[in-house]
Amino acid sequence: MSPNGGPAARPGPDDLRRTFEAVPARTSDADGPFAESWWGRAWVEALESLSMDEGRLARGREYADGGHVAAITVTPGRVIAYVHGSRPRPYRAELRLRSFPASDWDTLLDAVAARPGHLSALLDKEMPHSLVDTAGEAGIRLLPAAGDLDPDCSCPDRGWPCKHVAALCFQTARLLDSDPFVLLLMRGRGERELLDELGRRNAEHSARERPETPDMPSVAASDALADRFLPPLPAPLPVPRYPGEPPSYPELPGARDPLGLDHLATDAAARAHTMLTTGDDPLAGLSTWQDAVRIAASRPTAGLTATTRALYRELAFATGRSTTDLARAVAAWRQGGAEGLGVLETAWDPPAGPFDRARPALAAADFPRFQPRRNRLTDATGTLQLRFGHDSRWYGYESDPGEDDWWPRAAPDPDPVAALTALRG
Repeated sequence: MSPNGGPAARPGPDDLRRTFEAVPARTSDADGPFAESWWGRAWVEALESLSMDEGRLARGREYADGGHVAAITVTPGRVIAYVHGSRPRPYRAELRLRSFPASDWDTLLDAVAARPGHLSALLDKEMPHSLVDTAGEAGIRLLPAAGDLDPDCSCPDRGWPCKHVAALCFQTARLLDSDPFVLLLMRGRGERELLDELGRRNAEHSARERPETPDMPSVAASDALADRFLPPLPAPLPVPRYPGEPPSYPELPGARDPLGLDHLATDAAARAHTMLTTGDDPLAGLSTWQDAVRIAASRPTAGLTATTRALYRELAFATGRSTTDLARAVAAWRQGGAEGLGVLETAWDPPAGPFDRARPALAAADFPRFQPRRNRLTDATGTLQLRFGHDSRWYGYESDPGEDDWWPRAAPDPDPVAALTALRG
């Protein structure tokens, strides 16, 4: 089956031959309308108007419902399929339909291109009533009437049509349901050719309707590129020492959260100020979690106000962390930025050298013995710890005795002795 529910089509050698796989027997709603779309039902009505024998039509519908129709091939002007009847060998059923001459196609395509909605509907596999009406106004009958269908079958039945052709007609209605381009192919044009031609004519039609614009003044390229004196650019304005303060956002019913707007404006100003003064973007390469920590760390450090606590809760919820995790990460960020956060969250194996020289240096300064583990040195009491970062600095951490609950403390330092001194101080 095709993605829109109709029979699947096998590709042919070109756009003018399409073969649709056989459709299995219907297992439900056998008494309902055979076609669901209005244009599919119009096809069935043309078939019923063609026949004067209700019995053959009923038998043909039973064949179609029962899956007796094999693969259907559609080419300009005809529909062909083998239909299994009462005998072991299937019959070759054929239905011919008049193809449009080139003049009719020109008239039809010009009329359709003038209505962009027609092209949109066809792309959605719809056949709008207005398209058929437009064709009718141009003197072109798109949907068939009884006299347009010419049946033929290899069976001995001389019915007009026989039950095998009737079954083919009913099954063709299901093809039309899922793809109205099948009808246009019967009339002589393939889908790709039609869409290309409609797109071209639609563009030409739009160009003809576009109002003319007056001639714009222009400058010759030689004049624009000629060497000439240009005065020096004025000196840039001095960068202020601190970012500006955002405006006050009142609380209004239905308005955005003033706290969120205040923070967005403050953060944008701080980011712009950093880029002006250093040339670096503080957000470049940050993950969502790192950016949340950065935002929380930008709030004032003197106590947690109600506003800051609300911000912590929202950032923690948005990143799937607890407020304690966020507070610890903020302490690490204030200690060393993104590198400080990495030291908090990721243990690693540093190379020999600076790390291995740290313990003798601490011992020479009369500090107690430290136990190494990966990039960390922990004192015997389990309350002080130094962590070696990728930036070759030592970061001080502190925990309550026996808690293994480490928090960043003091500023990092390339010298482990100075880092531990600051931590103990």
